Amino acid sequence: MKPTSGAQRILLVGMMGGGKSTVGRELAARTGIPFVDNDELVERATGRTARQLADQGGAALREAESAALRAGLAVQPPAIIGVAGGAVLDPADRERIGEGGFVVWLRAPADVLAARAAGAVHRPWLDGDTEGWFRRTVAERDPLYSQVSDLEIDTGGITPAEVAEVIVAALAAGGGAGSLPSGR
Repeated sequence: MKPTSGAQRILLVGMMGGGKSTVGRELAARTGIPFVDNDELVERATGRTARQLADQGGAALREAESAALRAGLAVQPPAIIGVAGGAVLDPADRERIGEGGFVVWLRAPADVLAARAAGAVHRPWLDGDTEGWFRRTVAERDPLYSQVSDLEIDTGGITPAEVAEVIVAALAAGGGAGSLPSGR
């Protein structure tokens, strides 16, 4: 884990369906630290929703994810930031993520991610073989998430509340939060 001091950002990374939004809200409720979700950051940075950008193709979405990451890292700490799943594909963004705060990788098996994505906002790349897309994408991205993360949590078999508790415990043990609000 990287050394830290004082209040900082907690960055949640991982695939769509890994639990970034749900865990981010749960973690915010437990710590009192504000949560900024990736979809909100994308819209703030581009004026368009993630779905609108996805309809324009991968390049537009990747640009928006980079812009959203920069916007998230501009938020004054302490803050919990949900990072777009594809942000790790860009080497410069990986560097920004790694330097941006305490990075928590929320991972899950491809079949779990595919099942969770079934109820999510439509993404054009999920048409057809959703589980196959997740298997291929997990294989591509997992080494990149591993590269930037300070803490890795398999969210496949535990609740968002349990995931938040693991993060709070890691931070309290000196895993990178610097200073969590007292009494939490």
